[in-house]
Amino acid sequence: MLKKYVFILLVSLATITPAGSAQAAIPWAQIIKEAVKKVVKAVDLLIQRRQNAVIKLQNAQKALENTMAKLKLDEITDWVKKQRDLYKEYYDELKKVKAVIAYYFKIKEIAQKQVLIVEEYQKAWALFQKDKHFTAAELYYMQKVYEGMLDQTAKNVDLLTLVVKSFSVQMSDVKRLEIIDKTALNVDQVYDELSSFNYENKLLSLSRASSAFDAKVVKELYGIQ
Repeated sequence: MLKKYVFILLVSLATITPAGSAQAAIPWAQIIKEAVKKVVKAVDLLIQRRQNAVIKLQNAQKALENTMAKLKLDEITDWVKKQRDLYKEYYDELKKVKAVIAYYFKIKEIAQKQVLIVEEYQKAWALFQKDKHFTAAELYYMQKVYEGMLDQTAKNVDLLTLVVKSFSVQMSDVKRLEIIDKTALNVDQVYDELSSFNYENKLLSLSRASSAFDAKVVKELYGIQ
């Protein structure tokens, strides 16, 4: 897909006419970053609730144990039943907490990469707009490519949001993990395409340098060694 982008950029841009503001995609990028932050915050709250539930169970367990000495023989059976039910609920809750925490780290890793995608886009796009080696038509094309990547990133945020919501509805661990893995794959693909697209555009600018000094300026602008 990336090669297709670059080929069109090099060969077909003369036929593209600018339309609209080149800044239009930037507010959208900020919206995506804010959405990712909300996903991470939601998972944090979810874990906190799970941990609080475990603490309550632990307190209940201690309360039962403290009353053990007061029980009469005919109450032992009832106590054992309560103890068995408590431990079952306790360990079930521990399993849920463990699963949520495991999912959390994977979700957070994906979310952080999505933020990185937006930041890398914003950084590169700001530099490309200042680069006089690109025409208005080329910048317009770049913007459209970026918008496609940001659109996919927004969809990935939606998938992460679905995973977070899944903890409060009926969804199997298999299905939940399937969505997480799919999202991680999509995010990696967008990040790789973005990195390659940015790099190719930087090299294109460097190839258009009119002098050694101009080339030096381009290298310093983009951090090219």
